[in-house]
Amino acid sequence: MIRGARAAARMTQAQLGELCGYSSSAISRVEGGRLRLAPETLLRVAEVLRIAPEELGVASHPVGRPVLRGAAGAQGPAARVAGTVMVGQEDAVRRRELLAGVVGVGAALVASPASAVPVQAAVPADPVAPLERALFQPLSAEPVPPGQLSGTLAAARADFSAARYRALGEALPGLLAAAEASRDAASGLAREQAQMAVARGYVLATELAVKQHSDVAWATADRALTAARASGDPVVIGEAARVLAITMRRAGRAGAAVDLLRDTASALGEQRGRAPRAVEATLLMTAAYTAACNGRRGDALDLMRGAQDAVEQVPADGPGSVLFTVDATAAQADLYWIGVHNALGTPDEAVRYAARIDPALLPTAERRARLGTDAARMWHQLGDHRRTFAALRLVEHAAPEEVRRPALRAMTAGLLYGPVALPGLKEFAQRTGVA
Repeated sequence: MIRGARAAARMTQAQLGELCGYSSSAISRVEGGRLRLAPETLLRVAEVLRIAPEELGVASHPVGRPVLRGAAGAQGPAARVAGTVMVGQEDAVRRRELLAGVVGVGAALVASPASAVPVQAAVPADPVAPLERALFQPLSAEPVPPGQLSGTLAAARADFSAARYRALGEALPGLLAAAEASRDAASGLAREQAQMAVARGYVLATELAVKQHSDVAWATADRALTAARASGDPVVIGEAARVLAITMRRAGRAGAAVDLLRDTASALGEQRGRAPRAVEATLLMTAAYTAACNGRRGDALDLMRGAQDAVEQVPADGPGSVLFTVDATAAQADLYWIGVHNALGTPDEAVRYAARIDPALLPTAERRARLGTDAARMWHQLGDHRRTFAALRLVEHAAPEEVRRPALRAMTAGLLYGPVALPGLKEFAQRTGVA
């Protein structure tokens, strides 16, 4: 809500932070769901952005409390900025329409990307909602044979790879219940194998929660690593450690996340085989991006170089080089290089990596959508609105559900209310629930 309102008001994170007594990085954490504000601060944010306090989950202003006014009636620096960026009744109407989309009351997806036919307002289903309910009210399930459990897990992984997040969210509660029931009923080697299935089920749950900016990721990541360690499989432990580190990074614990990733990668370095080498590479890539998000340029670049070396040591042929959610390939390394330079604020250095990635070399729709996402962020930082929009269209083409993620909808909102008129953007915003 805050991100969408700020974008509609054409206000930077630094401007909003100055008006509310916070740094731009703090506002970024607020918008990413990693920092919770006190009610009185939320009231201040609501005043600055001219949104109802109830929309932020706090009570309305007490009687007699002054409310900021914009334009001719402005009072103080907050109102001056608000009056500058939001002038006129038409902008106010457009902002209210945007806010409706940001909270999920936007237009439903339509089949044709170029369609301009009006669509009915709808509330898109929250992919994480079934999982969240199941965490606190677990489903009952009976143990299932190992082959059936493996097949169910493979189907869930296929949903993730194809970016079918609603289907994944609906499937995960039953999968996790069956995997845990099978583990509890087993012993010896069968129990260890069931623990692997439990761990990987929670890895998928964490990937889904992270994409939707859900705090549920903390619970699922912890359960993933607990089950992975109980399985004793170093590859599964590495996969679970990776999603826990991503959750830590998003909560502002980037330094601790880098340490976890480094330690886990070092332990995998003592293992033989393709899969451990590949997991080691992905852990180093994730560590590099995490360090970049923390502003540690030297560490980020060193870790990426180490990751690239690790990728080159993974044989390209034979079983075991394909991992559960992310592959360790040269194309994947280039994709991480884009993310690292975006996070470091050097998007110009990312352009050459984006130029040499063939989307066909990225094996899943989820990864191709990630290429579009990182390219959109790159061009957005470089101020190229047309290429930003083209990259967002690539995301939509690769994975329609991916483009509805909160971060991408906020970027779309910024383009929609930006200074450049882009053909097809309004229809795109309607399809993705932004307008």
